[in-house]
Amino acid sequence: MTTLLLKNVRPMAGEIRDVTIVDGLFADGPAPEGAAEIDGGGAILIPGLVEAHTHLDKSLLGLPWYRNEVGARLIDKITNERENKERLGIEPARQSERQAIQSVAKGSTHIRSHVDVDTHHGLKGIEGVMATRDRLKDLVTIELVAFPQSGMMIRPGTAELMDQAMALGCEVVGGLDPCGIDRDPKGHLDTIFGLAERYGRPVDIHLHERDALGAFSMELIIERTEALGMQGHVTVSHAFCLGQTDRTVAAGLTEALARAGVHIVTTAPAAVPVPAVRELISAGVAVGAGSDGIRDTWGPFGNADMLERAMFIALKNNFRRDDEVEMALAVCTTGGAAVMELEGYGLGTGDKADAVLIEGETIAEAVANRAPRRLVLKGGRVVAENGVCVVEAP
Repeated sequence: MTTLLLKNVRPMAGEIRDVTIVDGLFADGPAPEGAAEIDGGGAILIPGLVEAHTHLDKSLLGLPWYRNEVGARLIDKITNERENKERLGIEPARQSERQAIQSVAKGSTHIRSHVDVDTHHGLKGIEGVMATRDRLKDLVTIELVAFPQSGMMIRPGTAELMDQAMALGCEVVGGLDPCGIDRDPKGHLDTIFGLAERYGRPVDIHLHERDALGAFSMELIIERTEALGMQGHVTVSHAFCLGQTDRTVAAGLTEALARAGVHIVTTAPAAVPVPAVRELISAGVAVGAGSDGIRDTWGPFGNADMLERAMFIALKNNFRRDDEVEMALAVCTTGGAAVMELEGYGLGTGDKADAVLIEGETIAEAVANRAPRRLVLKGGRVVAENGVCVVEAP
């Protein structure tokens, strides 16, 4: 039996107390004699941050600066990235490990990564990120989404590669803009929901489509979810159509999402309309968050800090009150955990000791200041301290 006593910590910014961890789980009562002790110095204890949407296979971290002169359309970015990965030295195993280690240092204990599957690179990305998933399994839980970034119906052979990716062990079936990219919503949804049914896996669909087109695709996704009894196992990422000006339409979609148990993941980008977090949560929709691409060919920004992402969510949603900022952080913790269907997540007795110590008098102050994470635990084991992971990046 391995034990740890966290002394002088404030779970969710409450009263200072000691917290006992036994065999990787939070436990009641005092720690057994001989337990290792760590003094938290009054820091706030929260569950591990959840990076519910990123792309580990394509980061440029550690590589020479990439001069971005790509066109503005979504397809321009997709094509440029696919055609230049090898030239730029984006080796999936190395790059995913670099980003995952940075995520751990910032306090993420769980990562859902969409990994490209296409007829140009085949399953190289999947195989590379799987290697990182296995290598870092004691530091962070990585979940792979087989993601047809370049389209599926418009690129024959991709559906077969998606099937192979699921057979290899991907945890989630991914999709992308059934109308805007694949131009065949029925064929696209038939394929990804068919794979989900065949392998007994959840679905996570990128939906960049806006306004009426996005609403149409969203309605089709909701219909499939209900028809196949997949309530609670389907996520729509980005969901820009929920940010449309016609709030009556958005409200109708929100009600339907809640009824069907479809989750939403937002990255809270500054330049486009986004789902209204408060409206979704009030309706009973689980909302998670992610960094999306980090320092890649799409853009030069991102640092894998989900505490910073909580700030972005707060800014985008005009959250100013302390309880609103707490809601933004919840999107990056319990919301992401709901999206990933994590079991034993939290700070309760019997929950897995995946947790972070953050600095601040209150949760809102911790989000506002975003100091280096004092301590990150995975299964009760210290995996990062004072903003530094216990493992060096390659």
